[in-house]
Amino acid sequence: MLSASLAAAICAATQMVTQAPRYSYRVLHVYAHDPAAFTQGLEYRDGFLYEGTGLEGHSTLRKVRLETGQVLRERRLAGKYFGEGITVFDGRIVQLTWTSQRGFVYDRGSFRALRGFRYPGEGWGLANDGREIYMSDGSSQIRVWDPATLRELRRIDVHDGSDAVDRLNELEWVRGEIYANVWGTDRIVRIAPADGRVLGWVDLSGLLSPAERSHADVLNGIAYDAAGGRLFVTGKLWPKLFQIELVPANADRQISKTAPSQTP
Repeated sequence: MLSASLAAAICAATQMVTQAPRYSYRVLHVYAHDPAAFTQGLEYRDGFLYEGTGLEGHSTLRKVRLETGQVLRERRLAGKYFGEGITVFDGRIVQLTWTSQRGFVYDRGSFRALRGFRYPGEGWGLANDGREIYMSDGSSQIRVWDPATLRELRRIDVHDGSDAVDRLNELEWVRGEIYANVWGTDRIVRIAPADGRVLGWVDLSGLLSPAERSHADVLNGIAYDAAGGRLFVTGKLWPKLFQIELVPANADRQISKTAPSQTP
């Protein structure tokens, strides 16, 4: 549970005046999601979801069938590791851990461990654009890595006007932008990778009902189907995964009438 001071700070941060456009969402489809999955990283590749989950003793790497939420393949991390973000790159999956300063590389098809690597500080989120890997550490900076060596090349300072945007968590590359969950909030920030400018804020409050939210943790998990143009979001311990489209902040949030609302 958050301390009162931290909760107040998060509330204040979410109320700051933004200089970037604001967006809401429209739900196009709702899928089942494992309510025991403490989602830390999420990506969509070739018809399947790849998911990294956290908590010591419960951290996993998973391949998941989108349509049903069925876990098709799973690899468990050693109990001492708290799993964090993942990214799929060139037949490999890279996975972070939170405070161990240790990451792992797996074969995408078999989940066989290929190597381990180290990095300074905390590991939070990962994404890639097909050329470079982007890594968050809970601050307002995004580290850029060489995908072959997993060595840091540079850092991106994320800012909305003159205000730094910190607590950047799970990342996703979406149409030339970096999308990032802001930890402890229901918001996603859209970031220009060239200079770290905030291009927009997305308010995803209200995705879960109050009853569902009482058993869930924070919003966390963004996946993008580049071929189909589909955007998916979920959260830690959420029972659902949502396909959404972004709309102006004052638009209707109702589920689209042209798409099914739930997959059996």
